Amino acid sequence: MKDRFASLWQTAGMKVLLSIVSTMVAWAGAAQQPPPDKVPGVVIDHIPASTGVYIGSPSIAVLPNGNYVASHDHFGPKSTEHKSALSAVFRSADRGKTWKKVSEIQGAFWSKLFVHRGTLYLLGTDRHHGNILIRRSTDGGTTWPAPSVLRDNGEYHCAPMPVLEHNGRLWRAFEWRHPPIAWGINYRASMLSAPVDADLLNPASWTLAEPLPSDRSWNAGDMRAWLEGNAVLTPDDELVNVLRVQTKSPDEKAAIVRVSADGKKMSFDPATGFVNFPGGAKKFTIRFDPQGKLYWSLASIVHERHRADNPGGIRNTLALTCSPDLTNWTVRCILLYHPEVKKHGFQYVDWQFECDDIIAVCRTAYDDGLGGARNNHDANYLTFHRVSNFRKLTMADSVLP
Repeated sequence: MKDRFASLWQTAGMKVLLSIVSTMVAWAGAAQQPPPDKVPGVVIDHIPASTGVYIGSPSIAVLPNGNYVASHDHFGPKSTEHKSALSAVFRSADRGKTWKKVSEIQGAFWSKLFVHRGTLYLLGTDRHHGNILIRRSTDGGTTWPAPSVLRDNGEYHCAPMPVLEHNGRLWRAFEWRHPPIAWGINYRASMLSAPVDADLLNPASWTLAEPLPSDRSWNAGDMRAWLEGNAVLTPDDELVNVLRVQTKSPDEKAAIVRVSADGKKMSFDPATGFVNFPGGAKKFTIRFDPQGKLYWSLASIVHERHRADNPGGIRNTLALTCSPDLTNWTVRCILLYHPEVKKHGFQYVDWQFECDDIIAVCRTAYDDGLGGARNNHDANYLTFHRVSNFRKLTMADSVLP
């Protein structure tokens, strides 16, 4: 009888213990849930740093029906970025207020969504330093048939950079790593283009400019790499490639590379081709506003209070910047800011004009109740942002405390 009583007591006690443990786990889980209401912007996706997978390469496009579509890839030690990278696609039917994942794509990295002749495309590489691929979706990003390989000799690099229509062609910047070692120093600037009426899925439609190497002696010896170029037209209607410049000095730069009219040659004058560019050591997107006659960018600048060497490693301040000529740039307004620099970042912003607003997606490293981002580079959020009446913003509208 005593043994039976002891057995019953042990079983009951175990149930009570399990109940207490379950309750404690539930409480702990509730306390550790991500606080999306405190993350700037609208959270599109969140991946905890503990997974070893990080959010990269934000991209946004507007479909003909007015819906927004956004994408990001996965990078990090637990991702497949070096074999066949994974990207996710999201759609919003309410102008960015809410988002739904509609597809995942295997073999898509550093890729840009764009709409051409009413059809959605995705153009990038298949992996970290890989081949150039293009895909087409006829249902707003829900399905993506097999891609076309535009260049298969590998070692291509890019980011979700603008696709520009000019002089009857589409233009999009890429870099080619040659020789295929190290990061950045062997990147050669190039430009991919195709006729606007061509079959974009046909590799023969595309021309790739002869890749142009950089030189470590340029910029007074502070030239570590150029990468992630923008296809842009100058005020004189000349096509150029405006690239991020990796520097050690806190004085950030961009490099303006000329593109031949036939899209086959690149040229650069190191004496005149470097311009001061706030945020130039990180990826930036430049677009021209025909209404205001200014070039605009959303750039991860280094605020004076955080000024230091290696500006590429400081990403806690996102600014709205503008220029009348691609050469002289002004910071108009600080849009996003966090005083802590090591684990907070607003970076790789891709954006579009929408009447008097700018709509944007951001690779965001921020607190999430789960330990936050691994660092400011290895982001744990994809966020959406609307910059209302951007032409009227001034420094007085900045979010800096």
